[in-house]
Amino acid sequence: MTSLTASHAADLVAALLFILSLAGLSQHRTSRSGVVYGIAGMALALVATVVMAAQSITAGAVALIVLAMALGAAIGLWRARRVEMTQMPELIAVLHSFVGLAAVLVGWNSYLEVEAHGTAQTRIGADLLGIHHAEVFIGIFIGAVTFTGSIVAFLKLSARIKSRPLMLPGKNALNVGALVAFVALTVWFTVSPDLPLMIAVTALALALGWHLVASIGGGDMPVVVSMLNSYSGWAAAAAGFLLDNNLLIVTGALVGSSGAYLSYIMCKAMNRSFLSVIAGGFGIEAPSGGKEEQGEHREVRAAEAAEMLARARSVIITPGYGMAVAQAQHPVAELTRQLRQRGVDVRFGVHPVAGRLPGHMNVLLAEAKVPYDIVLEMDEINDDFADTSVVLVIGANDTVNPAATEDPTSPIAGMPVLRVWEAEHVIVFKRSMASGYAGVQNPLFFRENSSMLFGDAKQSVEEILRALTGDGRHQESAATRQATTAGR
Repeated sequence: MTSLTASHAADLVAALLFILSLAGLSQHRTSRSGVVYGIAGMALALVATVVMAAQSITAGAVALIVLAMALGAAIGLWRARRVEMTQMPELIAVLHSFVGLAAVLVGWNSYLEVEAHGTAQTRIGADLLGIHHAEVFIGIFIGAVTFTGSIVAFLKLSARIKSRPLMLPGKNALNVGALVAFVALTVWFTVSPDLPLMIAVTALALALGWHLVASIGGGDMPVVVSMLNSYSGWAAAAAGFLLDNNLLIVTGALVGSSGAYLSYIMCKAMNRSFLSVIAGGFGIEAPSGGKEEQGEHREVRAAEAAEMLARARSVIITPGYGMAVAQAQHPVAELTRQLRQRGVDVRFGVHPVAGRLPGHMNVLLAEAKVPYDIVLEMDEINDDFADTSVVLVIGANDTVNPAATEDPTSPIAGMPVLRVWEAEHVIVFKRSMASGYAGVQNPLFFRENSSMLFGDAKQSVEEILRALTGDGRHQESAATRQATTAGR
């Protein structure tokens, strides 16, 4: 078997492993095997690439590649050990920016090696020269948009800049104008591949990526992360064409298509069109003062909440980003175990865009070893709220806002939400009465069947656990005294 044939075989096996990885990650029970498949595929791809490169470059260049891989692996392992689950959204946004930057560098390198040095005719051939020009231009454009867009997403998700959307005059016209300019520049570059055009498209794409994400409000940030994931995939595929790397093309297409489909699913869950998300999205304040309170709220203490839960027949827990910030998943899992031991039917209702990253809540609950079969999606559990004794809203806000279904003037009107207000009692865990990430006030806080449990979610759940445990000991000692008295 020649080295080229072996490389193609390795690429094929790696591509199959990546497909198996996506299939495994689609379900809770197979997610670990999906991660293992992905790691194995990437390791195989890296080894095959280095082996092939060693046949055409010097030993010193190979040593530099290995050194870069080792350095990157060390940084990745260090960061993976230190990152908190609450920081995963911004970490993923940063990783997307790396892919975009890599695509830009590959495009520029291809231009400098082929077009600028005049080797295009001999290396590529006159028939394919125009296609190569277009590949370079499109790859740089997609990569640069992904790069700056991911940087802005990171800054918003990490609260380094405000999540409120940037409202420049004629922002939609600016976006459309940038796309029209890109098409015109691509045609021009295909005919005459000059350096000023390369600089122009890079600057244009960097500015467009920044403006696209800066114009999107906080309520749409989960979709933005998914969208940037798709962009990074297409950027990788474009780089694969420039590098003549079939595996990179396949991998990029897998990431790009899966990210696009996930964005579609999330937009559908939010009753949004993808174009409307790009154009702006949630986060625009309601014109009538969306942050003002809309009535009087009722407060409840942890001991009272524990008493309600002890008497409950069924409980649904709806987690949100606040649970992740408070790192309350482990106490919540323990509360679930305590209630189930008492015979209470406990389930979780997870909104498709709960938190700031697709699947974020599911990962947190799996980390805390909450049984998979009691973690249900919105469509699976929404009809059950009306027959539920108590709902615990832990850190969720926009995804349980009744204004989405009852107020046509609300910025989130039409967004499918968890109908928690239909339950007999609702306990909302929050630090304050502030509005959610989308900047929209929640009328749920003022419903007659709703009570607010203020404070850190982790501490509040732990207090409820202590009250439940103490209540159990009290009941047990009372029963023991009664039995002793009867015996006497």
